[in-house]
Amino acid sequence: MYSILLSAGWPIWPLLIISIIGLAIVLERSWYLRQIHIFPKNCLETAFGLSNQLLNQKSLADEQISALAQLSPASPLLACVLREKAAGASSDAALEELQAVAQMTWFKLDRYLGILATIATIAPLLGLFGTVIGMIEIFGSQGAINGAGNPQQLAHGISVALYNTAFGLLIAIPALAAWRALKAIANQRQRECEEFTRQLFKKLYPTDTAQ
Repeated sequence: MYSILLSAGWPIWPLLIISIIGLAIVLERSWYLRQIHIFPKNCLETAFGLSNQLLNQKSLADEQISALAQLSPASPLLACVLREKAAGASSDAALEELQAVAQMTWFKLDRYLGILATIATIAPLLGLFGTVIGMIEIFGSQGAINGAGNPQQLAHGISVALYNTAFGLLIAIPALAAWRALKAIANQRQRECEEFTRQLFKKLYPTDTAQ
């Protein structure tokens, strides 16, 4: 592997760096977007249990809501609905606050995916750049122009050109596929968050929801 990197020349190093970054993003997002991480086993049970307590006792300790908000990336949405209801806020005021919390939650779900999409876009361009560098090494020497170039230099220039092109595509194709897959998972988690939050909101504001 190291010999391939040496044959590919210095343009391969930016590609190697972005490949490591891309792999790190794929692993991190795959772990973060797991359903069990977004919705732990006790998260929804706790949220709807607190809603029953709030409806029956007309009060809820702020510590209980704060504890719920720390359970998962999606729990601040559920905690927001409970907090607004406990504070006596109207449905319109609760929706406005919920939208602000939702924007922060969607940002967390989509975090780093833009970087992954950028890597998928620029990897072929960096590979093309390496190809151009390799062609320059082939034709830029005085010996190659006179038709008496060094065969080793010619072979090295071809290696730089071909290795960089291949490596750029090797990074771009999986990065694009991973971005599309992770984006689909993030959208699915967003829809799940919206549905569970809607159910909780409907339970706490039944009259306002029906209107």
